[in-house]
Amino acid sequence: MARKPGPCPFCALASGETPTEVVYEDAATLAFLDHAPLAIGHCLLIPRAHVATLFEADAATVTALALAARTVAVALKAAFAADGVFVAQNNVVSQSVPHLHVHIVPRFFGDKLFSGGSMVWRRVRYASDAHRAETAQRIRAAL
Repeated sequence: MARKPGPCPFCALASGETPTEVVYEDAATLAFLDHAPLAIGHCLLIPRAHVATLFEADAATVTALALAARTVAVALKAAFAADGVFVAQNNVVSQSVPHLHVHIVPRFFGDKLFSGGSMVWRRVRYASDAHRAETAQRIRAAL
């Protein structure tokens, strides 16, 4: 489903116009908790500059995202004692916000994220705003 034209919600997050639970940031990227996570600690990583898809991204943007994705993945694994981390990036198909973003999700053996050979996008919720804030703090502390 394509999003209606208008202001980019991820640009609003990157500029600080819209508040979010930031877990990591540098000059080129911003990572924050997904509002509809696949698992507690699921983060989205975006370039600060607006780029719609990976197809339009320059080498510097891709490099910055890759390095930041590794940093966030290491932090998620440590913060939640995860068995591993799922890192994914959609372009156009299943891309609900047309701003390049990378999903970084803590994984555990038996979590059934992949069930029957296919991906299961079963969303979870934070118990409260305090739970969400505490989750972000755990990730920041692991950095």
